[in-house]
Amino acid sequence: MPRWLPRAMVLALALFACYQLGSWAFHQLIELLLNIVIAFFLALAVEPAVGRMAARGMRRGLATFLVFFGVMIAGLGFVVMLGSMLAGQIVEMVDEFPKYLDSVINWINHTFNTQQSRVEVQDSLLRSDWLQKYVQNSASGVLDISTTVLGGLFKLLTIFLFSFYFAADGPRLRRALCSVLPPARQMEVLRAWEIAVDKTGGYLYSRGLMALVSGIAHYVLLVILSVPYAPALAVWVGLISQFIPTIGTYLAGALPMLIAFTVDPWYALWVLGFVVVYQQFENYILQPKLTAKTVDIHPAVAFGSVVAGTALMGAIGALIAIPAVATLQAFLGAYVKRYDVTDDPRVHGHRSRRASALARIRVTLRRGRGEQQPPQSVPGDDA
Repeated sequence: MPRWLPRAMVLALALFACYQLGSWAFHQLIELLLNIVIAFFLALAVEPAVGRMAARGMRRGLATFLVFFGVMIAGLGFVVMLGSMLAGQIVEMVDEFPKYLDSVINWINHTFNTQQSRVEVQDSLLRSDWLQKYVQNSASGVLDISTTVLGGLFKLLTIFLFSFYFAADGPRLRRALCSVLPPARQMEVLRAWEIAVDKTGGYLYSRGLMALVSGIAHYVLLVILSVPYAPALAVWVGLISQFIPTIGTYLAGALPMLIAFTVDPWYALWVLGFVVVYQQFENYILQPKLTAKTVDIHPAVAFGSVVAGTALMGAIGALIAIPAVATLQAFLGAYVKRYDVTDDPRVHGHRSRRASALARIRVTLRRGRGEQQPPQSVPGDDA
């Protein structure tokens, strides 16, 4: 046995053990790492406001606290307003439920020539096995729901805590990163940081514009249908559909459908159809165009980045994919060498008149001579 073989075997086993340990640690900390990534982008989003307040002499920690406090107050006010509205509508729906049930039973009796009554339907529902199983499962799932809610609150608190430290200690964090890099690399880090702030702000600006357009469109529909609380519902749809990825559209559309159902069950179908049609318009027309102007990336790149982010990181990836790709594209654009484009008509998407005339003459000459094979192309020909 060579002398180096035992040492190589020990080294290989040590490397394999380190890989297994690192893989186990990464899978255990993946949720924390995702929270840190979200907190970092949230800190980038509030960086312009915090920077302006700090430039006017306010302490950076106090400025960050005021910004986050304002965001929290606005969010709590929005939730309280919608919660009170939703509670009132649920009470109204419970009171009007017997009338809705009578209208449905009358329609069934008239259409199918049956003799059903509300008392029989209620008794059959109360004595059904699926209702009893549903009540039992709901009672046993209360603990799971409570655990999920507490876990979500803890995750939200973790994100806000990290984002607060990232925003409040932004200059210190940049100094710490630059202290381990040579001067040339320090300028690149600072430039990348500035680009990330600009692109994240542009992304939030585009989301705000889409929320405004979505809210106005749904407000017009709700006013036409005479649905109550139209302004509050429009704000709900605009914010939830834009700032909650993947499932935000369905959460946003469920509440207007519920309120419209209290007015007329057919109105709920109208709202559902409008939500589906508007979502397609937003995904394929509005969002790519606004994102291309505010974040300065191609609409196809924006759409592809959202799809790739969703595939890699789920809903979180869909939320941060566009600013991350825009930052990477702008940063790497400085290292790509570009040249002047030749002044050829084909570059601009059309053929020159001279090339078209030459092509027609050559085709005519070939036909006159009876040639089967086309001759070699000449400069200016589009063959």
